Amino acid sequence: MRSVYYFLLVSLFAISPALIRAQEIKMLTFEEVIKLSEDQSPNALMAKHRFRASYWQYRTFVAQYRPSLTMTGTTPDFSNSYDKVWNSTEGGYQYRTSNTLSNLAALSLSQNIGVTGGSIALQSDLTLFNDLENDNRQYISTPLSIGLTQPLFRYNPLKWQKKTEPLKYEAAKKTFLSNIESVHQQAVNYFFFLATAQINKQIAEMNYSNADTLWRIAKGRYDLGTIAEDELLQMQLSWLNAETARKEAEMNLRDREIRLRSFLGFNENVRLELIIPSEIPALQVSSQEVFDLAMQNNPEMLNQQLTILTAESNVAQAKAEKGFNANLMASFGLRDQDPDFNLAYQDPGKQQRVRIGFTMPLLDWGLGRGRYRMAQSSLELAQVQSQQAIIDFQQNLLLDVEQFNLQSAQVGIAAKSDTVAMKMYEVTKQRFLIGKIAVLELNNADTKKDQNRRAYVQSLQNYWSYYFNLRNLTLYDFVNRKPLDTDYEKLIE
Repeated sequence: MRSVYYFLLVSLFAISPALIRAQEIKMLTFEEVIKLSEDQSPNALMAKHRFRASYWQYRTFVAQYRPSLTMTGTTPDFSNSYDKVWNSTEGGYQYRTSNTLSNLAALSLSQNIGVTGGSIALQSDLTLFNDLENDNRQYISTPLSIGLTQPLFRYNPLKWQKKTEPLKYEAAKKTFLSNIESVHQQAVNYFFFLATAQINKQIAEMNYSNADTLWRIAKGRYDLGTIAEDELLQMQLSWLNAETARKEAEMNLRDREIRLRSFLGFNENVRLELIIPSEIPALQVSSQEVFDLAMQNNPEMLNQQLTILTAESNVAQAKAEKGFNANLMASFGLRDQDPDFNLAYQDPGKQQRVRIGFTMPLLDWGLGRGRYRMAQSSLELAQVQSQQAIIDFQQNLLLDVEQFNLQSAQVGIAAKSDTVAMKMYEVTKQRFLIGKIAVLELNNADTKKDQNRRAYVQSLQNYWSYYFNLRNLTLYDFVNRKPLDTDYEKLIE
């Protein structure tokens, strides 16, 4: 057993350096993390696929307004059966053997009429009919026919789709940009979570080194009798706590690194180390400018319009279905038949047909009227909710602007406090080493040093979180002073 244990231990130490060497260390700046998040993160890819779905939905709508050319056929159509036919001589029905073979081909060109909700179609077809029982063959041709189908006093879905579908597609484009900005906001959080973990690891290492040094000094002083036992124990406790904090910081660092690595789409062979930004843009935004940009660009505004349009469409449909409505079908064409294919197109005769069908509810116990009233109430509710949503959005927007404009000063104060706290700790440490102050004052200075360092990183996170939140709300780049945009054609490739 000892030999097996020894072999496993040696193998572990031999393999570990190879694993470490196999891992690629990536040093990433804040800007690089933001760019990587929109290029390769799973969240950005999901936003891309959602936009593609909206794009093809819009293309389907556009296709409805374009001519459709269709070819249909039936070949062969064989029948061997008994057919019931009327015998006028005997005045009764008789069953006769039917043995036929036919082939049909048709070409149809159709076009929807968006204004009226109807459709018009041109068609040409040819049928070859073979009576195998009597050895007879006929070519039945329709060189050209034109047909019209037109609903009367009915709900026109094409009319409403022409209002809603372009608006949906425009909202989809803006929603994609908004989703990418949400990805940026997530990247900010993941970046600073790991950055904070790195800072905590550095702090923990420094504190452990300081605590170890101070404890050794304290033991020497205790041996000389210059400090009491309680102070020695206090220093030992600080050293033990620093060791625990160092291990916890290491675990937290690995956890935060795994989260950012997964978010950016890297595998486990990549190790990430972040470079914390030391500067922020000197940027203050105008409440009125942000308000105007949000009203113009934010997809929520388009979604509110869509909600009301959809409710209006439901009202129009309920109103049309509760009363009189009809369908007009009319057709006109040429038709001929002949055993000779060439003669089947020589002298076609006219054929025409007109049909009007209608429905009118006479007794529905208020069903149609009830649906119409429900649709009206839903429209009124949608209008009130939309107005309230816009008011809430505007109020929150103004608060977000004020919060962002405060962040620049907060970062400056935090940076200054971090510098002062570090200097104060160094001065306090030197005074402790020469025996001028007690250990409690040193611990207090150490705690403030760590708190202010973390507070500085937190202030950077708050600044960039509020900045990308404003970008998300307005779809505008305030640093470069231009609207956010992308190449939508590339997204559908």
